[in-house]
Amino acid sequence: MAIRIKKQKPFARGAGILLPISSLASSYGIGTFGKEAYHFVDFLKEAKQKYWQVLPLGPTSYGDSPYQSFSAFAGNPYFIDLDTLIEENLLTAEDVNLDWGSDPTNVDYEKIYNNRFVVLQKAFKNFTPDEDYQQFITENDWWLQEYAPYMAIKSYFDNASWQDWDEDIRTRRPDIVAEYEEVLAEEISFWKFTQYEFYKQWNQLKTYANEAGISIIGDIPIYVALDSADVWCHPEEFQLDERLRPTRVAGVPPDLFSTTGQLWGNPLYRWEDMKNNHFSWWKKRIAANAKLYDIIRIDHFVGIAHYYSIPADDETAENGYWVDGPCEDFLKEISEVIGNTKIIAEDLGIVIPKVCQMLDKFGYPGMALMQFGFDGGTDNNYLPHNFKQNLVVYGGTHDNETMTGYFAHAKRDQLKFAREYLNVKTSKQIPAGIIRAGYQSVANTVIFLMQDYLMLGDNARINTPSTLGSNWMWRLTPGEIPADMAEKLAKLSDTYGRN
Repeated sequence: MAIRIKKQKPFARGAGILLPISSLASSYGIGTFGKEAYHFVDFLKEAKQKYWQVLPLGPTSYGDSPYQSFSAFAGNPYFIDLDTLIEENLLTAEDVNLDWGSDPTNVDYEKIYNNRFVVLQKAFKNFTPDEDYQQFITENDWWLQEYAPYMAIKSYFDNASWQDWDEDIRTRRPDIVAEYEEVLAEEISFWKFTQYEFYKQWNQLKTYANEAGISIIGDIPIYVALDSADVWCHPEEFQLDERLRPTRVAGVPPDLFSTTGQLWGNPLYRWEDMKNNHFSWWKKRIAANAKLYDIIRIDHFVGIAHYYSIPADDETAENGYWVDGPCEDFLKEISEVIGNTKIIAEDLGIVIPKVCQMLDKFGYPGMALMQFGFDGGTDNNYLPHNFKQNLVVYGGTHDNETMTGYFAHAKRDQLKFAREYLNVKTSKQIPAGIIRAGYQSVANTVIFLMQDYLMLGDNARINTPSTLGSNWMWRLTPGEIPADMAEKLAKLSDTYGRN
């Protein structure tokens, strides 16, 4: 039977703030679902914001990127609030009195990695499973039975990628999997415990936000990491050879910013096979994320229309080619399981006819990045007079410089145009002018980074794509948000009908 297209209704006019959970202040080296998260919700409510956008919440792997996760379904144990575990008598103050890093403005991932799981293991040993826990295990067994053994076996092999495990377990021989599950039963239970605590704390925070009138915008990376429970347990869904090695991988072609393109390395999907099984794995993924978030931003949405395919053995993206994606067939299927959760298409304003047709047909808003609007003339799609209502407008995303950082080195003609367009006197006033213009615009939704409201420079940048070592680290410090900021944002919302 043919599936009817379910057209999404436009978002209510409103504004929001992008702030990853990891960037919240806390006493334990990284943001958590603790009191600072609740204080931030209170701030959003007072500032008459309607949206809190967070980055993916999955457990991070090498490079600490939330877009390279060990599972498309699990949550990051780093976000479990330790003070809450103390209140639940699973930990003591002495247990958490460790070195979590000396710089409150940055996450020290090495110290987090070395300390967090030691502390969580103590909490696990003090934990007595109850009815709520058993219910969680029962309801989520379909993915926990993949993720928890994967993490336990990964630990057994000194955290090596599953691609480097012994052949019998790498290829998931059923008898060998059963042996590992028996030997590592306690470790497997620990990983299930971390997911119970993650989801319990997150659901409480999300409920608090929703009751305050705040909708949560979350992210789905279109691709999953090769080193993940998803690929290990479902190799048939990905472009792997008979030895389970990738044959083609994801990336983007050479452009003005990179002469060799970007080689992401994620395994590509077998979209035709997925279509034949009605995108079963993807529908489970979408349904799970629809419970996590009120709005899902599909990262690299363009990949649904067409995707860039690169030989897995190549060292650059130069020899790739474009392949048609699943398009409407995919979107029709996921609309069956998404419920009331809405979608944002991360298209970055790139005009691709096939993408435009899908957005129009399904009612999904695309995106516009205002900091790039002052280069190329008045027909630039990122200028407010070219916006449409069904659009999500950003100053910049987590992958961009902060607005203050960007305009600190912009070209003279860009700065001149921006000052004139925004009616500001100095270049330092451009970021504030962009925020005001975004609120004034016809676009239903405007989202700005917390760093941009604070007018921070590139020392507060979240991520520089294709680099390692200094990303995903920036954090708010306690009291860094000025006392009068909520009042100022509320006035903006009132003035331009975003309240």
